[in-house]
Amino acid sequence: MRVAVLEILALPEKRPPYLFYHLLLTKQYASVMPQAVSAWCRQLGHEVSYATYYGIGDPLRLIPSDADFVFLSCYTQVSPLAYALAKILRRGGITTVLGGPHAKAFPSDAVRFFDYVVEECDRDLVVSLLKREHRPSSIVSSEKPPTELPLVEERLPEICRASLFFGRAGGPTTTIALLASLGCPYSCNFCIDWKSVYRTMPADRLAEDLRFIAQRFPNALVAFHDPNFAIKFDETLSALETQAPDARLPYLMESSLSVLKPARMARLGATNCVFIAPGIESWDDYSNKSNGASKKGMEKVENVVAQLTELHAHVPNLQANFMFGLDTDCGDMPIDLLKCFMDATPFVWPTINIPVPFGGTPLFDELKRNDRILEEMPFRFYYAPYSVTKIRHYDPCAYYRRLIELFDHCSSREMLARRLEAGRTKTEKLVNAARVLSVRAEIKQYRRILRELETDAELRGFHAGAHRRLPNFYRAEYGRGLGRYAKLLDDDERRPVLEGFGTDRMERQSIAEAPAFRDRGLSA
Repeated sequence: MRVAVLEILALPEKRPPYLFYHLLLTKQYASVMPQAVSAWCRQLGHEVSYATYYGIGDPLRLIPSDADFVFLSCYTQVSPLAYALAKILRRGGITTVLGGPHAKAFPSDAVRFFDYVVEECDRDLVVSLLKREHRPSSIVSSEKPPTELPLVEERLPEICRASLFFGRAGGPTTTIALLASLGCPYSCNFCIDWKSVYRTMPADRLAEDLRFIAQRFPNALVAFHDPNFAIKFDETLSALETQAPDARLPYLMESSLSVLKPARMARLGATNCVFIAPGIESWDDYSNKSNGASKKGMEKVENVVAQLTELHAHVPNLQANFMFGLDTDCGDMPIDLLKCFMDATPFVWPTINIPVPFGGTPLFDELKRNDRILEEMPFRFYYAPYSVTKIRHYDPCAYYRRLIELFDHCSSREMLARRLEAGRTKTEKLVNAARVLSVRAEIKQYRRILRELETDAELRGFHAGAHRRLPNFYRAEYGRGLGRYAKLLDDDERRPVLEGFGTDRMERQSIAEAPAFRDRGLSA
């Protein structure tokens, strides 16, 4: 068969700051699993076309018109584009499959548009899908995540398509994705991995991948896409240390501060770790992910600043991930603490996220139970700068004013100058400049939303829960984000199906007739 695999990383974009960001960085976010699916299909003897869509051009052109089978992967905020593409493809008689984070979070909504929606995937499941062993319009899953993935050498055609656009040897931002582990031992209530089983991938295969990349792409970056890197620290670092010191490629990863103990920091530097993005999340919650689990408020700020300062001596690029709008956030205190943190750590890039209730998480359960999810909001808005929940301690206008205050502080000229001074390489300085340009463009969106909230009573009432009609503002935003693809989805198709996404959904759904898989055939 002719099989196509497309990972959607962004919505269509034409504005210059975002085009620059997408070309420089978004393109490098290509995931491992879509590449693995493509490699498995090729190994099975099928003719395969693989591509990533990062917001530039027309995504439909990346799918061969004569494809028999199309695998799509996407995040929730870009799922409407995947839905629109699936409608076009199915009209042409092409079988469609959706995987990725959105399929795992909201499978019962996605199955309205796809022949198959995949929650967990391994090679055997791909085989069964291509053989059409499952009922159409069904949600399917392997019994467990894969224990082994294709080696980098086996994914080479996909990697070259995804990352290498500065020449055959790659360029300063060429990034190759790896997984050293799957799952996460933490139970953060907002994360779809909250109750996943943590397991490491085979260490010998990781070492083999690192050797191959060093020989084939000596200028590349390695990005570990693990939900939480090096929980089994010694085992993972030992695999990295099998490489000769002068052959160790720079690598990026996300981890919790509780893993990054002072005694381990030197090993990170020695193995050429150049970027870490720990999840701090909040100054009053999720402290089990930081050293000093009992610390809160300013005490936690000081503890995190001290640890990141020490870590920066070994790892040049640091990012700290935060959420603002949690139920523990109230008044000016979280704003003041975060600004204090920014001032003390110009060498750390702060990413500030708006809490999103993804299906299958305790956060979704709680907010749905208390009628705090804006249920008419299409999935297009399940990402910043939009809020899809009723924030407990801030009215909508006050909430956006505080977000703008944080982003203004983060991207001010003074902070940019300090960040550029703290940068150790030209690439680091370039990335910091790209991020600041992106944030300044995003601030304009936040200000526009705030202006609408201040002047549009219908919009304020919707966010306050006074009515459930989707405001005209969001109808227009939907069309602006999807362009010509917006007209393919009517109002009913844009409205999310939010039933059946509780944390107990796996126990409530029936087990399948396909012996090796769970197949819950929900009609489209």
